[in-house]
Amino acid sequence: MNRPRHFRLSRRGFLRAGGACAAAVAAGPLLLTTRKTDAKELIVGEGEHRFQVHHEWPQLPSQYTWQTTHNVAVDKAGNLYVIHEGRANLKDHPSIFVFDPEGRFVRAFGSEFQGGGHGIEIREEDGQEFLYVCAYQHLKTFAKLDLKGEAVWRRFAPMQSGVYAADEDKKPTGQWGRDRFMPTNFAFLDDGGFLLVDGYGAFYVHRYDKKGEWVSCFGGAGKGEGKFSTPHGVWVDKRAGRQPSIVVCDRANHTLQYFDMNGKYLETLRGYGLPANAETWKNLLVVPELHARVTLLNEKNEVVARLGDDVARVTGQGGNTIRGDHAKWQDGKFVHPHDACFAADGSLFVAEWVGTGRVSKLRRLS
Repeated sequence: MNRPRHFRLSRRGFLRAGGACAAAVAAGPLLLTTRKTDAKELIVGEGEHRFQVHHEWPQLPSQYTWQTTHNVAVDKAGNLYVIHEGRANLKDHPSIFVFDPEGRFVRAFGSEFQGGGHGIEIREEDGQEFLYVCAYQHLKTFAKLDLKGEAVWRRFAPMQSGVYAADEDKKPTGQWGRDRFMPTNFAFLDDGGFLLVDGYGAFYVHRYDKKGEWVSCFGGAGKGEGKFSTPHGVWVDKRAGRQPSIVVCDRANHTLQYFDMNGKYLETLRGYGLPANAETWKNLLVVPELHARVTLLNEKNEVVARLGDDVARVTGQGGNTIRGDHAKWQDGKFVHPHDACFAADGSLFVAEWVGTGRVSKLRRLS
């Protein structure tokens, strides 16, 4: 893909940068080991947080190919939705694939997101489930769809915010910059509205009402404490025992930032390696880190598990070759976790940012 040089360094060359951060990540508070009991049983985690790993769990029919997996979501029936970035020159190829609870292919759609597919979330509204999808690169758009892929509405850059270049909503191109719109993911609000994070563009979190109309925004570019450097993921944390709040994965600052529901900065959690997204289940918060692991935190935001940890190898000398070489991937280890979502039983699905695509299922055992 044609990216500005500075972006190639931040996306593809990040393993060579931030050595101090990599060292801090490798020295995290709890590193869990992987044990392989036999050819069919691969276990990660310990104690209450043990999972059986199935790498490359869903399989595509031969007429389709994986093209850099990005994000995942699960509907009430247990079906898994996977969005990949896709390629702009393959306009008829779908970007969204659906698999049943056994990993069998169900359907595919979303060719309109080819070359920029990124974020995907599911919400039930008045008894019907809907997909919220966003796309970056040359597309610069976000949409609400039904579960079969039919569009309810589609939107472009919120020009009312005053942070975007002229015509960014009318003539989107692949141009990058802090005055450009490059949305990466969603979080849902109790009033029917939602948050949309502009993770590669202006670095703002935008608030929309239930009709998809822009309301306000907070954030912008900076080094932390309310400002962002690649605010890639966003989630509303409503775990029991906590005041509802917004958590933003401030990826290039290697932190999680917390805000109240009005967007006022609260605190920063450190010790992460390019955290990409967040989601909750019961008392757990899951954070996939592009620096080769998946972290689980309890309701006190204490780390209780780090799964598939391959931080030292992937961030070490020569680690930048691992992403593109399937032969170097190790069972029970992650390369670049980009998104993770919970199933109803607390199992996890993990999508990795690799060109050939990889989606793993971590079946919860305890």
